[in-house]
Amino acid sequence: MSFSVAIVGRPNVGKSTLFNRLVGRRLAIVDGTPGVTRDRREGEGRLGDLRFVVIDTAGFDDIGGDTLEARMLDQTRRAVDEADVALLLIDARAGVTPIDAQFAESLRRGARPVVLVANKCEGRAGEAGLLEAYSLGLGDPVPLSAEHGDGLALLYDVLAPHGDLADANEAAPDTPTIENEPPLQLAVVGRPNVGKSTLVNRLIGAERMVTGPEAGITRDSISVSWSFEGRAIRLIDTAGLRRKARVTAKLEGLAAADTQRAVQFAHVVVLVVDATTGLEKQDLTIARMIIDEGRAPVIAVNKWDLVKNSKSVLGGLADRLETSLAQGRGMRMVTCSALTGQGIARLLPAALEAYDVWNRHVSTGPLNRWLQEMGERHPPPLARGRRVKLRYMTQAKTRPPTFVLFASRPDELPEAYLRYLVNGLRDDFGLTGIPVRLLTRKGKNPYANAS
Repeated sequence: MSFSVAIVGRPNVGKSTLFNRLVGRRLAIVDGTPGVTRDRREGEGRLGDLRFVVIDTAGFDDIGGDTLEARMLDQTRRAVDEADVALLLIDARAGVTPIDAQFAESLRRGARPVVLVANKCEGRAGEAGLLEAYSLGLGDPVPLSAEHGDGLALLYDVLAPHGDLADANEAAPDTPTIENEPPLQLAVVGRPNVGKSTLVNRLIGAERMVTGPEAGITRDSISVSWSFEGRAIRLIDTAGLRRKARVTAKLEGLAAADTQRAVQFAHVVVLVVDATTGLEKQDLTIARMIIDEGRAPVIAVNKWDLVKNSKSVLGGLADRLETSLAQGRGMRMVTCSALTGQGIARLLPAALEAYDVWNRHVSTGPLNRWLQEMGERHPPPLARGRRVKLRYMTQAKTRPPTFVLFASRPDELPEAYLRYLVNGLRDDFGLTGIPVRLLTRKGKNPYANAS
């Protein structure tokens, strides 16, 4: 990506719609409610042969003090400071408002080039607002309809020179680049107000996410490219998940769906829980969702600096997890404080360890010798007067480790016996703390006629 473009403007002028249009996917949540976007979101923008980083921001507004809106505005200003170009959007159908004029003046005094975009220009309803936009003193406005994709060729024309300038100024690297493996996708999830965004800010060492005492600040799933000890990582901060029965607003439902998508595409998922309240039912529900999706889980017990009887609390967490979640056995648990930084240094090593186990492959030979020993130690049950024969086992895939057991009567193997085998796989092959899947099939032993 040769340059970056920040989309700014007052609330509800179509910034997230334009962001989605430029990245070619519905990454940002779009709703008619003003102020949906709170954190800045980055994506890979594309216009013809032009490639750039596009940044969606919270809406400009006339605010101040230590309010949530003021913290959102601070993130928007940081996005403008870090971008190469700012796109100032106005709603052509509403015309130029005093807030549009105020922030146009602010952007004009800044060091960043500004492109004025008059959005919602489809039809004739936006003609008056398009003409009025000249009064902002930012040059010719670009008429556009982010919703319908009209005017993107004109936007290309005004952005292309910035791409050419960035390419000309790009210095050759001092050392040849090394092709790295794809970044580890690490999602941070949990209930509202457990400190997810504060934890992400602490990990990357910057105030990248909007934080505060208010519950439910984060709405979109926001990804941040980062590295840890030379390993590329894409951190994904997500909206808090409440119980489905409590989710009645459409916007919260969209945010919850966005969080679930982030879990589906993640490699490792850090479940943040509040140490002062322990593992609540909703925490276990989220943990079960992570395991059902086959992701590698890590539990971050946040706000540990507020815990007084640490040994008792930690023991209670481990007991609750093991008794309430069968697949949670041995799940990695890190006590930390996102606010003070206590224990944060142990979180990423635990995540990388879980990722390595999640990718582990067991060779077929040792696996079948193990299967024979397990069968001798605890023979399968009888089915219609005949004992079920365990013929053969192989690992079908990793991420998560998935094994296929061939047996004479697979449907007659009770759940308790399959659980016995899964627990043995965990203990004997070091697969603790991640989902392990065991599928059964009916088939013959391929070694039966081997000489």
